[in-house]
Amino acid sequence: MTFAVPVTVRGYELDVNGHLNQAVYHQYAEHARWEALRAAGLVPDKLFQHGLGPVVLESTVKHLRELHLGDEVTVTCEFEWGTGKAFWMHQQIRKLDGTVSAEFTVVTGLMDLTARKLVPNPIERFRELSESTEVLGL
Repeated sequence: MTFAVPVTVRGYELDVNGHLNQAVYHQYAEHARWEALRAAGLVPDKLFQHGLGPVVLESTVKHLRELHLGDEVTVTCEFEWGTGKAFWMHQQIRKLDGTVSAEFTVVTGLMDLTARKLVPNPIERFRELSESTEVLGL
C-alpha cells in the first residue's frame, strides 16, 4: 500500500533562489513517514512505552523538479520489507499534476531503546503493535 499526505510549500521554507530548500525535502519525507506510522496506530508515545523507536540508517534523495511557494504536493510512503533488521521506505514528492519533484529511498530500522540496538525482526514488532498493518504493507 502507498500511503500519502498532502503538504503546501510555505514561504519560510524557500532558499535564496526562491525554491524549496533542499533540507526541507527531507523534512517533508520524514513527516510522511511519521504520518504513515501514526495511521497504523504507531504513535511515538506507544512506541516509546514499548521501548522502541524507528531510526533512519540511510537516506538517499534525487531532486528532479523544483518546488515554489504555494505548490501543493503529495508525499508518499511505501514500505518494503526484507528478512533482516532493516527495512526500506520508498517515497516521492509529487505535484498535483503528477510531476515527481523528488524521490527518496530510506533504509530504516526499529531500535530497542534500552539495548540501543536494532530489533532482529521489526516485522514481528510492528505486527504486534500496529492497529492497521495494511498501511505498513504487512
